[in-house]
Amino acid sequence: MPREFSRSDRVASQIQREMADLIRTQLKEPALGMVTLSDVELSRDLAVAKLFVSFLAAKLPPNKCIKQLNERVPVLRRELGKRIRIRVLPELRFVYDDSIERGMRMDSLLQGLGHEGERQDEGNGPE
Repeated sequence: MPREFSRSDRVASQIQREMADLIRTQLKEPALGMVTLSDVELSRDLAVAKLFVSFLAAKLPPNKCIKQLNERVPVLRRELGKRIRIRVLPELRFVYDDSIERGMRMDSLLQGLGHEGERQDEGNGPE
C-alpha cells in the first residue's frame, strides 16, 4: 500500500505551519508589511527548503524584502529548530512568489477581453 504523502511533503507542511507562525510573531519589521508564506518546497534529501513568500503593503521592493528576510534566517532557523523535532534542519532560502500578482494581471487581461467582446457584439447588432 503506497503512502499518500512522502516524508519530504510532510516535513515541508510542518515547516510551512511553523515558519508562518514564526514570521507572524517574531518578525516585527514594518517595512516588510504583511508577509505571507504561500508554499515550501523541500529537496528530496531534506537539506534545502525554499520558502515562497509574498508581501502586502510593503514599503520596499520585493528583492529588498527578500534580502531582509534572508538576513534573519539564522534566528528564524534557530527558533524553527526548537519547534520541529528533526535530525538535520534544512537550510532556509526565501524566494519571492509573484503568482498572486501574475494571477491578478491575467484576470485583468481576461476582463479586458470580455469587455472588448461585448463592444464588438454591440457593433454587430441586427440590421
